[in-house]
Formats: sequence, structure tokens, C-alpha cells
Amino acid sequence: MSVNEMSSKIRELKELKAFAEQIAEEITALEDAIKAEMTARNTEELTVDVYKVRWTTVNSSRFDTTAFKKAMPELAERYTKQTTTRRFSIA
Repeated sequence: MSVNEMSSKIRELKELKAFAEQIAEEITALEDAIKAEMTARNTEELTVDVYKVRWTTVNSSRFDTTAFKKAMPELAERYTKQTTTRRFSIA
């Protein structure tokens, strides 16, 4: 691939990522508006036309690795597995 082709692909990628960020912001704004309406109606479930919208509270339990490392650092180190990944970025 030539330098011009690579530059063109990078430029296109950056434009698409900017567009994706804009779309993500619009999605978040629409979701927030729907959530605000559901809050105003004091409901977790709403049926509108053919759509059923749910905004429910979900409880989950997760392992607190930070507290575990503080309480038992030797054990945490013994069971910590190091991984290697590759990161793609364009500056």
C-alpha cells in the first residue's frame, strides 16, 4: 500500500470515528430523554406502540480486586496472571 493510500485510509478512519462519536452522543441524548420521561411517570416499564421499554435496577456482585490486593498482597500476586495485548492507535 502506498503512502497516499495509507494516508487516505487513516483520514477516512478518523472521519468515521468522529461520525461514530457524534452518533453515540445522539443515542445517549435520546436514551436520556426516554429515561427522564420514565422517571417523570415513575415507571420502570413502558409500552409505546409496538415497543416495550424497560429501565430497571440491576444488582450485581463483583470481586473487589483492589481490596483483595490490599488485604492479601502475596496471595493476589500468586494468582495474578499477566497478559500481553497489542493496542492500535493513530495520533
